Amino acid sequence: MSALLARGDFWMPMQGAEGAWVVDWLFYFIFWVSLVFFIIIAGGMFWFMWRYRRRHEEHGPESNVSHNTALELTWTIIPTILLIPMFWWGFTGFMDARVAPNNAYDINVIAQKWSWRFVYPNNYDDNNLHVPAGVPIRLVMRSEDVIHSCYIPDFRVKRDVVPGRYSTLWFTAKGAQGRTTEHHLFCAEYCGTSHSDMKAKVIVHPSREDFDAWLANADPLKQLTPEQYEAYVKDPEGFIEELRKTDPDLAARLVTPVEHGRRLYEKKGCAQCHTITKDAPSRNGPTWWNVYGHKVLLRDGSSIADENYLRESIVNPGAKIVAGYDNIMGPQRVNDREIDALIAFIKTLRDDYQKP
Repeated sequence: MSALLARGDFWMPMQGAEGAWVVDWLFYFIFWVSLVFFIIIAGGMFWFMWRYRRRHEEHGPESNVSHNTALELTWTIIPTILLIPMFWWGFTGFMDARVAPNNAYDINVIAQKWSWRFVYPNNYDDNNLHVPAGVPIRLVMRSEDVIHSCYIPDFRVKRDVVPGRYSTLWFTAKGAQGRTTEHHLFCAEYCGTSHSDMKAKVIVHPSREDFDAWLANADPLKQLTPEQYEAYVKDPEGFIEELRKTDPDLAARLVTPVEHGRRLYEKKGCAQCHTITKDAPSRNGPTWWNVYGHKVLLRDGSSIADENYLRESIVNPGAKIVAGYDNIMGPQRVNDREIDALIAFIKTLRDDYQKP
């Protein structure tokens, strides 16, 4: 039975975490108890309807039954006996799901309309959640704007993410020998226009060693020295070409600032509000097309969209609001390298752009 439940069925998805079986067994216990009593009660009701249906006589015999002590005790004691284990099972399962082990691995989660960001202890952040199998993981979550809800169906875990406070959620993911596995993560609290697009993948690495190796190499830019990064910014393509001679593996994972900016545009949820093509329909935020080097009409006048304007708008979107749009974004958590990459990408989004 446990093996069958672990693979998922008509009612439940697969069990991707070690504690998922508690939820499934309690669900099926309540389901079968409810089904049995439904059949008994509904069957008895239809039998009594038929047995004591109205006859042709004008007046039937009067009932003189006031109560039945044995029957009343039966329908009180039996449900109570069944409800006690339901309560205990649910209570202990709830407490286990709320209290993370002391050795849990912490990952910070930032929710905002309409994307997820997962920040690891080395300060690397990703829009997908990477975890090692067999290791307790604790998500420390906060929201940048409205109420969201982190829901991983395969793990049977869900917790609201509320602005102005931290909420936590923990699990121990199951893995597969020698390969990564993927699960879906959703926002389960309606949070606006693109709520249905607020999703991510949970990627389970087969061991802690594999996870640590992935994390150490997740951001190739952080492996550059300050001198290398300066050379990379000045001439990305030339720097990458030279790096291939000494470190081909690192060179293969490096991208130009423009490509890095394009990936950040998708990774940080910018695509949910801002378009980047000429004829794309307007969204909740102003388009990025033809912004750099052009006049931008603001609520209090106009401004040239140079690097300083772009930087200010990325770090503090509410500083200068484009006319016709509302201030729906809070300050953004981005570092200088990410700002450089986003600006480099925005510079390419114009009619008169010429590739250097």
